Amino acid sequence: MCNSAASDRQRNMNSPDSEEFKPALRFMPMPRDTNVYGTIFGGVILSWIDQAGFVEARRHAKCRWVTASIERVDFRSPVNVGDLVRLLTRPRRTGTSSLEVEVKVEAERWDNGETAEVTTARLTMVAVDEDGRPFPWNEA
Repeated sequence: MCNSAASDRQRNMNSPDSEEFKPALRFMPMPRDTNVYGTIFGGVILSWIDQAGFVEARRHAKCRWVTASIERVDFRSPVNVGDLVRLLTRPRRTGTSSLEVEVKVEAERWDNGETAEVTTARLTMVAVDEDGRPFPWNEA
Protein backbone atom coordinates (compact mmCIF):
# COMPACT_ATOMS: atom_id res chain seq x y z
CA MET A 1 0.00 0.00 0.00
CA CYS A 2 2.85 2.33 0.81
CA ASN A 3 6.46 2.08 -0.30
CA SER A 4 8.57 3.49 2.52
CA ALA A 5 12.00 4.88 1.72
CA ALA A 6 12.73 5.82 5.32
CA SER A 7 15.88 4.56 6.97
CA ASP A 8 15.93 3.47 10.60
CA ARG A 9 17.58 6.79 11.46
CA GLN A 10 14.76 8.73 9.80
CA ARG A 11 12.06 6.59 11.41
CA ASN A 12 13.44 7.24 14.88
CA MET A 13 14.25 10.89 14.35
CA ASN A 14 14.09 13.04 17.48
CA SER A 15 16.43 15.92 16.74
CA PRO A 16 15.06 18.83 14.69
CA ASP A 17 18.48 19.26 13.09
CA SER A 18 18.98 15.62 12.16
CA GLU A 19 19.22 16.37 8.44
CA GLU A 20 20.34 19.18 6.19
CA PHE A 21 17.91 21.11 4.03
CA LYS A 22 17.46 19.67 0.53
CA PRO A 23 16.12 21.45 -2.55
CA ALA A 24 12.45 20.65 -3.14
CA LEU A 25 11.10 23.15 -5.70
CA ARG A 26 12.02 26.25 -7.72
CA PHE A 27 9.76 28.95 -9.09
CA MET A 28 10.07 32.27 -10.85
CA PRO A 29 7.11 34.43 -9.81
CA MET A 30 5.26 36.30 -12.52
CA PRO A 31 3.09 39.46 -12.45
CA ARG A 32 -0.06 37.32 -12.00
CA ASP A 33 1.33 36.27 -8.58
CA THR A 34 1.43 39.79 -7.11
CA ASN A 35 -0.65 41.50 -4.47
CA VAL A 36 -1.88 45.11 -4.56
CA TYR A 37 1.60 46.32 -3.48
CA GLY A 38 3.38 44.67 -6.40
CA THR A 39 5.14 41.98 -4.37
CA ILE A 40 4.30 38.28 -4.44
CA PHE A 41 1.04 37.43 -2.68
CA GLY A 42 1.58 35.44 0.53
CA GLY A 43 -1.02 32.90 -0.56
CA VAL A 44 1.11 31.99 -3.57
CA ILE A 45 4.08 31.35 -1.30
CA LEU A 46 1.87 29.28 1.04
CA SER A 47 0.83 27.13 -1.93
CA TRP A 48 4.48 26.54 -2.82
CA ILE A 49 5.24 25.66 0.82
CA ASP A 50 2.42 23.11 0.80
CA GLN A 51 3.80 21.54 -2.39
CA ALA A 52 7.32 21.44 -0.93
CA GLY A 53 5.98 19.66 2.16
CA PHE A 54 4.50 17.01 -0.11
CA VAL A 55 7.82 16.62 -1.97
CA GLU A 56 9.65 16.01 1.32
CA ALA A 57 7.03 13.51 2.50
CA ARG A 58 7.27 11.58 -0.79
CA ARG A 59 11.02 11.31 -0.28
CA HIS A 60 10.29 9.24 2.81
CA ALA A 61 7.44 7.07 1.56
CA LYS A 62 5.52 6.71 -1.69
CA CYS A 63 2.14 7.12 -0.01
CA ARG A 64 -0.86 9.38 -0.28
CA TRP A 65 0.11 12.41 1.77
CA VAL A 66 -2.13 15.25 2.90
CA THR A 67 -1.33 18.43 4.76
CA ALA A 68 -2.74 18.11 8.27
CA SER A 69 -1.53 21.48 9.50
CA ILE A 70 0.77 24.37 8.91
CA GLU A 71 1.93 25.17 12.42
CA ARG A 72 3.96 28.28 11.74
CA VAL A 73 4.80 30.58 8.86
CA ASP A 74 7.13 33.55 9.16
CA PHE A 75 7.31 35.99 6.27
CA ARG A 76 10.65 37.76 6.64
CA SER A 77 11.15 39.62 3.37
CA PRO A 78 9.07 40.27 0.24
CA VAL A 79 9.49 38.36 -3.00
CA ASN A 80 9.51 40.30 -6.26
CA VAL A 81 8.54 39.45 -9.80
CA GLY A 82 11.57 37.90 -11.49
CA ASP A 83 13.25 36.65 -8.31
CA LEU A 84 14.26 32.99 -8.49
CA VAL A 85 12.56 31.31 -5.52
CA ARG A 86 13.95 28.12 -3.98
CA LEU A 87 12.12 26.00 -1.45
CA LEU A 88 14.30 23.78 0.70
CA THR A 89 12.97 21.14 3.08
CA ARG A 90 14.04 18.81 5.82
CA PRO A 91 12.20 16.40 8.09
CA ARG A 92 11.88 17.41 11.74
CA ARG A 93 10.00 14.57 13.41
CA THR A 94 8.21 11.40 12.46
CA GLY A 95 5.09 9.84 13.86
CA THR A 96 3.28 6.63 13.08
CA SER A 97 1.34 8.23 10.23
CA SER A 98 2.84 11.73 10.19
CA LEU A 99 5.95 13.61 9.18
CA GLU A 100 6.75 17.11 10.39
CA VAL A 101 8.53 19.10 7.69
CA GLU A 102 10.49 22.33 7.96
CA VAL A 103 10.50 24.54 4.86
CA LYS A 104 12.87 27.39 4.11
CA VAL A 105 12.10 29.74 1.22
CA GLU A 106 14.91 31.73 -0.38
CA ALA A 107 14.81 34.31 -3.16
CA GLU A 108 17.70 35.02 -5.47
CA ARG A 109 17.11 38.66 -6.34
CA TRP A 110 16.69 39.28 -10.04
CA ASP A 111 18.48 42.63 -9.96
CA ASN A 112 21.66 41.82 -8.01
CA GLY A 113 21.82 38.02 -7.58
CA GLU A 114 21.88 38.21 -3.79
CA THR A 115 20.03 35.50 -1.88
CA ALA A 116 17.56 36.40 0.87
CA GLU A 117 15.73 34.08 3.27
CA VAL A 118 12.15 35.20 2.72
CA THR A 119 9.92 32.70 4.52
CA THR A 120 10.13 29.77 6.93
CA ALA A 121 7.39 27.30 7.81
CA ARG A 122 6.62 24.05 9.62
CA LEU A 123 4.02 21.60 8.32
CA THR A 124 2.66 18.26 9.40
CA MET A 125 2.02 15.83 6.58
CA VAL A 126 -0.08 12.71 7.20
CA ALA A 127 -0.07 9.50 5.16
CA VAL A 128 -3.62 8.34 4.42
CA ASP A 129 -5.19 5.24 2.90
CA GLU A 130 -7.70 5.19 0.02
CA ASP A 131 -10.48 6.18 2.42
CA GLY A 132 -8.57 9.18 3.74
CA ARG A 133 -7.76 7.61 7.11
CA PRO A 134 -4.29 7.98 8.64
CA PHE A 135 -1.98 5.17 7.56
CA PRO A 136 1.16 3.98 9.43
CA TRP A 137 3.68 4.90 6.74
CA ASN A 138 6.87 4.17 8.62
CA GLU A 139 5.81 0.63 9.47
CA ALA A 140 5.50 -0.19 5.77
